[in-house]
Amino acid sequence: MILISFVVFSGIVGLITYLKTKGDTLESSEGYFLGGRSLTGGVIAGSLLLTNLSAASFVGMSGQAYEANMSVMGWEVGSGITLILVALFLVPRYLKQGITTIPEFIQSRFDGGTRQFITILFLVSYIINLLPITLYSGAVAMGQIFNVSEIFGITYVQSIWVMVWIIGIIGSIYAIFGGLKAVAISDTINGIALVIGGLLVPIFGILFIGDGNFVQGLTSFFQSNPEKFNAIGSSTDPLPFSTMFTGLLLVNLYYWGTDQSIIQRALGAKNLEEAQKGVIFAGLLKVLTPMLVIIPGIIAFQILGSNITNMDTVYPLLVSTVLPAPIIGLFAAAMMGAILSTFNSVLNSASTLFALNVYKTSIGKDASEKQLIKVGKLFALVIALVSMFVAPFILNAPAGLFDYLQTINGFFNVPIFTIIFMGYMTKRVPPIAAKVAITFFVTVYGITQLFIDTGIHYLHISGILFVISCLMMFVIGKIRPMEVPYKMPENSPVEMNPWKERYLFSGAVMFVMISMYIVFSKYGIAKAEGFTMDTLLYIIGVGAVCAVCSIVADKKFNAPEKQIEAVEAEEVPAN
Repeated sequence: MILISFVVFSGIVGLITYLKTKGDTLESSEGYFLGGRSLTGGVIAGSLLLTNLSAASFVGMSGQAYEANMSVMGWEVGSGITLILVALFLVPRYLKQGITTIPEFIQSRFDGGTRQFITILFLVSYIINLLPITLYSGAVAMGQIFNVSEIFGITYVQSIWVMVWIIGIIGSIYAIFGGLKAVAISDTINGIALVIGGLLVPIFGILFIGDGNFVQGLTSFFQSNPEKFNAIGSSTDPLPFSTMFTGLLLVNLYYWGTDQSIIQRALGAKNLEEAQKGVIFAGLLKVLTPMLVIIPGIIAFQILGSNITNMDTVYPLLVSTVLPAPIIGLFAAAMMGAILSTFNSVLNSASTLFALNVYKTSIGKDASEKQLIKVGKLFALVIALVSMFVAPFILNAPAGLFDYLQTINGFFNVPIFTIIFMGYMTKRVPPIAAKVAITFFVTVYGITQLFIDTGIHYLHISGILFVISCLMMFVIGKIRPMEVPYKMPENSPVEMNPWKERYLFSGAVMFVMISMYIVFSKYGIAKAEGFTMDTLLYIIGVGAVCAVCSIVADKKFNAPEKQIEAVEAEEVPAN
């Protein structure tokens, strides 16, 4: 029954995707890499969410909640304010400039050498970290749900190898032959199923705790281990709350605003309004995702006990324990969609970066559109094969999956964001400053993570290095400024009228974000007496402040004559 429902749902998704894209042209780089700049807000939001909600999120975050508490919630809830900033300030700049890839801005602002440097960093991060992590976490989840090792009579390690290659082959077919639009459409369908299936896991988990009585199960769930619901936690937790104001904010800004595999959805929007709708709505969805990826870890702690040694197996074990067989099949299909989404999205972005920023600029300067697409597909195939060989070895990683992923990402994410940030905030900082700063950042971060135990959380180290690197670039800009100040080119391939409701909806996202931290803290259900009238009053107060701020912003910046100016890049003092 599990396998039948899995195959049926997966087949439906594939058929719908084919029907929606069969008439599209994939013979131009814009059509293949950006979906012909035709994506709407709903498709962008769904694709952003599903690309982000990989198996690594479900497996890694629930595992950390099982072992510690809800402090890891910062990765999810903190994305709310980040996506607002991206929608209001970065997306208008990108669309105004008409770029296809982030390194295109790097070349425009600095030079071709810096663009190549950043492109290589992107590609290395995809090949050695993001793609293998996606395959490994997917293999863990699907292997446990389908009991692969028992069915085929193989070891756990062998089951990981089998599932890695199955997922990798299917994902490669989607990405290489379908282009971005096929990825985005399948993302949206799978996203709906994943959200529904993801919500069913805690619902059935609560029913399991209450022996079929949901109210009784919910009461027992919240009262049994209140300390587990503390999202603020302490400095020893997997994600200290203090990182929200240092490295975590920077990592989120990099991920949502500059990571090619993510921002490519917004770059493919049909206009600025749809791009902002999609990004802000994705922010609202993100602040609610702890219900899908973190709460199940606490449910698993109460159902499965505290004796599971491999925290990465917690989530799939919970799914197999609490869900009825037909629903397990549907959920597994949606989970497979999430895994494929992240994998094929990164493949599509990697092929875009290589074809347009490496091959076209150095090897095939006169290459035709058809040749660029062919090269991009070939490169995607090569790195897919490499990632399939690398992924199973993550089984030997000493830390939990999600913590391992983010620590390794520190070599790439904030360093790249630092260059982009200073590129927008200054006009005369020269290319040499970018190269010196990023080399310094990566080298020092590597020393602190591989050779010297500083006792400082890696996200705080990223925050410190960000400040130092920015100061270095500023000083170099004062000593050796560019002769001609940078002026961003304007191509505007799409309409640039902003979304009129952007400030009101941004206020709603901020309200939900702050309220989540009130509820899951010692001001809410993490205290001994649980949710009280004081908790409700705090939430009402936050709602009032957010409402006033969003209304004021809407009135100030949404006058007809100010709509475009309000969200376009403001001139900044030349450095």
